[in-house]
Amino acid sequence: MSTDQRAATFGPGALLTPANVITIVRLLLAPVAFALIIQEQSGWFLFALWFCITASDSLDGYLARRQGTTRSGAFLDPLADKVLALGGLWAMVLAGRFWWLPVVLITLREALISAFRSYWGRRGLAVPASNVAKFKTFLQFSSVGFVTWPWFTDVTWIADGLLWAGVAVAWISAAQYLHAGSRATTTMARD
Repeated sequence: MSTDQRAATFGPGALLTPANVITIVRLLLAPVAFALIIQEQSGWFLFALWFCITASDSLDGYLARRQGTTRSGAFLDPLADKVLALGGLWAMVLAGRFWWLPVVLITLREALISAFRSYWGRRGLAVPASNVAKFKTFLQFSSVGFVTWPWFTDVTWIADGLLWAGVAVAWISAAQYLHAGSRATTTMARD
């Protein structure tokens, strides 16, 4: 079967595509990872689980691009990213490993941009994730990952540095979104 035929098989209304199944599994495994983070912060099973559920974001994106993107995937994938990033960060706060301030700053950014994207989405303007926003997610996943990785658990400056870099990149991407929204408003007003 060619790529074009697969893309036609998984049109915009499809729900149970391979990409969406991976995303749903990521969401179902997230609470297990959070509970393990709170209980033990680090361990080989936890590290492997965290690595698999965060790295599989690339796999579901690859499959979606190859087999056809869907409306359900456009909703589920960013949801899974936010659940994993925020859940992992807050689990680290509850475990006493991360300080609450950077996690609050990230949470506020996510709430602001989610409201922004929802506002523009209701007006017919799609706001896709920027490369900077994808890098922000990578930094946040990595900050948790370095704590869960037994070889680096005690090397706190790596995870803390990644966390603060994640805060900075999060707010840079927020500024980009807001700037793009103001440009769209100007364009819409002219039309």
